[in-house]
Amino acid sequence: MEFVNFLFRWAHVLFGVTWIGLLYYFNFIQGGYFKQASAEGLADAKAKLAPSALWWFRWGAMFTFITGVILTENVIRAGYTNPYIIVGALMGTLMFINVWLIIWPNQKVVLGMIEGDAAAAGAKALLASRTNTLFSAGMLFGMLGSQHGQSLGNVSHAVTNTGYTTGLWVAMAIVAVLEVNAVVGKMGPMTSVVGVIHSSLALTVIIFGVLTFL
Repeated sequence: MEFVNFLFRWAHVLFGVTWIGLLYYFNFIQGGYFKQASAEGLADAKAKLAPSALWWFRWGAMFTFITGVILTENVIRAGYTNPYIIVGALMGTLMFINVWLIIWPNQKVVLGMIEGDAAAAGAKALLASRTNTLFSAGMLFGMLGSQHGQSLGNVSHAVTNTGYTTGLWVAMAIVAVLEVNAVVGKMGPMTSVVGVIHSSLALTVIIFGVLTFL
C-alpha cells in the first residue's frame, strides 16, 4: 500500500511539472514572442504550436488534479491534514478550474477554433493564466510545507495544528478574493512578467505569514 501511495506521489509530481512548466512557458516566453512575431510566424504558431502546447497543458492539469485528489483522500484518512495542505490544495484546485473553465475555452476563441470575440477572450484567458502563475509559488510551498513544515522552526506550530484557525480562514479568504479577481477583476501588478513573479513570491510570504502568526 505504501508503494502504491508513493507511485501516486511520483505521478502527481510528474504531471505537476508538466502542467506548471507549460504555465510558465505560456506566461514567460510565448506571450512575449507573440507580441514580437511576424504575421506569418504568429499565424503558424497559433495554428501548430499553441494547440499542441495547450493539449499537454490542460491534460497535465487534469492528471495533476486527479492524483492530487487521491493523495488528499489518503492524507485525510490518515489524519495528517494541516493548514499547509489545505491552502495548497485550495490553490491547486482553483488553478485546475481556471485551466478548464476559463483558459481553455477562451483560448479556443483566440486560436480561431470556435467563433467569438478574440480580443475579449484573450484578456480573460490571460487574467486567469496570470492568476494561476500568482498562485503557483504559494501552492508549491503549501504542498512541500505539509510534509516538511516541522523543520521550519517558528512555523512548525502552523503545521501541527489541524484545526481551522483564524490564520487559515484569513488565508483562504485571501485566495478566494484573488480567484474572484481572476474571473471579473483586473491584471494590476500581474500585467508584466516581473510583476507577476514578484506578486507570487509576495503572496507566498503573506499567506504563510498569516498561517504562522494568526
